[in-house]
Amino acid sequence: MLILVDSREQRPFAFAGPRYEGVEVEAGALTVGDYSLAGLADRVAVERKELSDLVQCLGRERERFERELQRGAALDAFAVVVEAAWVDLAGGRYRSRLNPHAACQSVAAFMARYRAPFLFAGSRAAAEYVTWSFLRQYLEGARRRWRSIVRAHGEAVA
Repeated sequence: MLILVDSREQRPFAFAGPRYEGVEVEAGALTVGDYSLAGLADRVAVERKELSDLVQCLGRERERFERELQRGAALDAFAVVVEAAWVDLAGGRYRSRLNPHAACQSVAAFMARYRAPFLFAGSRAAAEYVTWSFLRQYLEGARRRWRSIVRAHGEAVA
């Protein structure tokens, strides 16, 4: 599995260790999100957020973030993976004047409006795992769909 990481990503996941056996990582320019799959960047992406970055995106960076969500909504699969727990957002465990209730309502509105799940992983390590899992599940589904298409047309499946 070849994971593409946007070259602008400041703290990219390494996807290293036994859990990620067979994973390769390559930097490149992505038009949507921070992570995708080689050959499928126009189909699937993950946007990674630290809690402080998410809060900025719900406040002063809102318009830019909504454009990113709009681009993500055009993909087959898109998710925002947050390196914090929902309780951190709801409890206002961040440095900002943004009201925690308003922050939570913004996330809920974005999920409904753009059909983009916000996956609150709880930690950086868990966010790395969630990102890998999301991309892996998309890839496995794409492989199954492709095999079905090939079988339906009477071709040999590799």
